[in-house]
Amino acid sequence: MEGAGVLCGLLIIVAQLLQMAVSQNLQVGFYDQSCPTAESIVRTAVERGFQQDPGNAPGLLRLHFHDCFVRGCDASVLLDGPKSEKVASPNFSLRGFEVVDAAKAELELQCPGLVSCADLLAFAARDSIELTGGKRWDVPAGRRDGTVSNNAEAEAMLPSPSLNVQQLTDSFTRKGLSQSDMITLSGAHTIGRIHCSTVVARLYPTTDPSLDADLATQLKTLCPQTGGSAASTFNLDPTTPDLFDNMYYSNLFGGKGVLQSDQILFESWSTKLPTMFNILSTTSFTSSFADSMLTMSQIEVKTGTDGEIRRHCRVVNPAASPGPSA
Repeated sequence: MEGAGVLCGLLIIVAQLLQMAVSQNLQVGFYDQSCPTAESIVRTAVERGFQQDPGNAPGLLRLHFHDCFVRGCDASVLLDGPKSEKVASPNFSLRGFEVVDAAKAELELQCPGLVSCADLLAFAARDSIELTGGKRWDVPAGRRDGTVSNNAEAEAMLPSPSLNVQQLTDSFTRKGLSQSDMITLSGAHTIGRIHCSTVVARLYPTTDPSLDADLATQLKTLCPQTGGSAASTFNLDPTTPDLFDNMYYSNLFGGKGVLQSDQILFESWSTKLPTMFNILSTTSFTSSFADSMLTMSQIEVKTGTDGEIRRHCRVVNPAASPGPSA
């Protein structure tokens, strides 16, 4: 066990060093000269999408997370195809693609071939958090888009809600993220919704004893064992579902974590005093969340001449080329 711990620590150090090297190729204001309206174009599209449906905010945030955990933050999750990441079971409920399409269409009109879909996703996730009350952060850009999207990789790499604490920690460690990052990023559920199909295993045939009794009764009403729809959705944070705050954690303190993985993480948090301090204050939490998002957004990014700048986020370019640099 001691050897495994040392190896895990080394893996974290290596991953962090690699990310530091890559981050030097990303920069805040990357498009200031080549496409100075890039971030405002994305912001406008996100605002419109949010006005049409507030669910687009957590949707865009989740898109960015699911993208970065498979092949890095290269917009591979946006590619269409019969065996693409989109058809992997963890991605069935992803949303926000139309918002991305709208932003990309305008970017191509104003700055053709310059702004990557990967950077678009990073900007959109940041804007979604700010629009729902979270803290804004500067997004270093310069990512390029991948040309491969594989559903089997998404099935293998995206952390499942059924994982235990160690398995969850390992999945984040492999991406250069700490357990504190993991706990902080799980707070994104404060503005998310979930499908009945994700929680029924905690309700039937027997109720998970760690689930609050009143919440279990409510969930069974929303998600009956028979006659209901697995596609039915409900808020992960019923208190302030459209506001990015720390109420998600308050629910966990009361034993009201809808996802099993969220509730079991709570037992781990109780021994992590710095993390506990951060989540007890909305201000501290939103600041920590911005920092962790900044780290996540630089996972295994493609820069320089690696990858391409897609003209349409759903398909690779007809003929691969290095593309212009900002």
